[in-house]
Amino acid sequence: MTELSDRDAELVSAHEQERPARRLTGTLRLGVWIVGGLLSAYSLVVVFRPVEALEHRLTFLAVALPLVFLCYRSGISSALRRVRGTAPPEQPPEQPSEEARRDVVDRPGVGDWLLAAAALAVLVYPLLDIDAFRDRGSGAALTGLDIAAGLVLTVLLLEAVRRTVGWSLTIICLIFLAYAYFGAYLPIGWTIGHRGFDLAQIVSQLYTGTEGFFGVPMQVAASYIILFTIYGAVLDYSGASKFFIDLSFAAFRKSRAAPGRTVTTAGFLLGTVSGSGVATTVSLGSVAWPVLRRAGYPKEAAGGILASGGIGAILSPPTLGAAAFIIAEYLKVSYLEVLVYATIPTILYYLGIFLSIEIDSRRFGTHAVAVDAPKAGRLLLRFGYHFSSLILIIVLMALDRSAFQSVVIATAIAFALSFLDPEHRMGPKRTAQALAKGTLEVLPVTAVCAAAGIIVGVITQTGLGLNLSAIIVDVAAGNLILTTFMSGVAVMLLGLAVPVTASFIIAAVIIAPALTTLGVTSAEAYMFVFYYAVLSEVSPPTALSAVAAAAITGGNTYKTMMMTWRYTLPAFLVPFAFVLTPNGQALLGQGPIGTVLLMSAVSAVAVAALAMATGGVTGWPERLLATVAAVLLLFLEPVPIVAGLAVLAVAAAVHLIRRRRVPA
Repeated sequence: MTELSDRDAELVSAHEQERPARRLTGTLRLGVWIVGGLLSAYSLVVVFRPVEALEHRLTFLAVALPLVFLCYRSGISSALRRVRGTAPPEQPPEQPSEEARRDVVDRPGVGDWLLAAAALAVLVYPLLDIDAFRDRGSGAALTGLDIAAGLVLTVLLLEAVRRTVGWSLTIICLIFLAYAYFGAYLPIGWTIGHRGFDLAQIVSQLYTGTEGFFGVPMQVAASYIILFTIYGAVLDYSGASKFFIDLSFAAFRKSRAAPGRTVTTAGFLLGTVSGSGVATTVSLGSVAWPVLRRAGYPKEAAGGILASGGIGAILSPPTLGAAAFIIAEYLKVSYLEVLVYATIPTILYYLGIFLSIEIDSRRFGTHAVAVDAPKAGRLLLRFGYHFSSLILIIVLMALDRSAFQSVVIATAIAFALSFLDPEHRMGPKRTAQALAKGTLEVLPVTAVCAAAGIIVGVITQTGLGLNLSAIIVDVAAGNLILTTFMSGVAVMLLGLAVPVTASFIIAAVIIAPALTTLGVTSAEAYMFVFYYAVLSEVSPPTALSAVAAAAITGGNTYKTMMMTWRYTLPAFLVPFAFVLTPNGQALLGQGPIGTVLLMSAVSAVAVAALAMATGGVTGWPERLLATVAAVLLLFLEPVPIVAGLAVLAVAAAVHLIRRRRVPA
């Protein structure tokens, strides 16, 4: 494989150091990993020996939340230094090394331990007599201790979210809490006015049942997501990540577009392990950027390929992102059905990227790069077994196994197959590390899902969701096209401020009902929201995946965002097709097989037209015509399809004529 240059290694290292997670060492690190491993083991056992819902979620959070305070920095001291405009004092020569100083700084302080202890106390307290606690909540007869514990847990969750994902979601949660408490002061005539709720009522809603902290988002974190992070960790430790990258580099060797296609394919495969767009971008970038640079890609184009490939992993079966699991819970369908929904849009997404890469290889004059990797056939024969567990998940769910049991069985198979590779054999140490990693990777998502319960709980208690949905429909005057456009913009703007999972949850309870009110099916509405929540990670002006890619390549951040947007453009437009057109459900795999295949083929032509429109190797007349053709084709109706094909043919003819007139 390609080695990192010193500069690339420094960039990746700097990016990792900016993360809020601590670098624990020594006994504390061992203790955290033991607790994390035990939580993973508990989550695996619960699949086959189920526990009552509230008890399960309380137990899971009772272990996960204290770990958040021990594993994530508060950031208070660095923030104070920025406010005061002071820098850390220079260290005299006799001070320990930088690594040793970082280890000292990264140790939890007294405040962190107190917060962890408080989190453990307020979550274990209900478990001491879970039946009595549940009865008090349902009967609105909370004790003073119940209310105090609920308020403390609320504060702790807000702090956990602030540490893991920043202030944005924390502020949004505070706004919703204020809305629940001060709603009585809003004029009742207002659409969002309500009678108001006191502390006891708010705590009862959030703390004592499954409508708030321990609602559907928390259930998804404590069941689906933890199991898939464990599975991803086992794949990683068993050598699957290395195999996926090596196979991608071996599969495309000779053409000038091969480096770009290689990186995109590697992003897709690696994303099945990481489940995170930013993580995939950073992990792959350290290896892929030197290859793209040698192939002749500009920094911004290389960053766009890295970011678009990374974010595609969240949109792609068989694992998808955390929000996809929530779709299955909200729709009350199997996870396999959600995978079916995502299959055709995923194919169209990567088709758009591959076509854009093919165009860019001519535009930038890129060339093939010799990479030190084994031949693809040899890799498949030796390590192709890594695909078996991924395939097994789909097969088991098709045989009516639950998603929980399917992923646990696939994890066991991946573990067993690791012994075929002496270098990655999962003995006791590697197994324990994989279990611990599974828990540690789910901590930020757990904090987000529990805090999102504040938003969902308040919306349910106050009826805000239906009111805001009605406002959206009224503003759009009942027009489905305008409502859909407003919904897409709203989800993207929301996603700029909060993580994908949180933005999906908020949009699912506020924006999706506005679409279903106008006749859109629940599946189409939730998938539309899902795509736009995910695409917020590549949408200017924040675009976290693009920012991470720019940090690796050293390119201009804004230009990298725009290149990423160009590569991912089909993903922004295709969701409109399955919401606005009668045949759009075919893109979710719903309907007669003939219709599904025909609409998929038409959409593929539309994606090709979009690639032509944004490729930059054609003149503005062809690009304008190609854009019109793509829009017409995505209506997925006979007359617009014929018109779109005709316009696209004209665009191709104009391009050929212009090429003949321009000397080489």
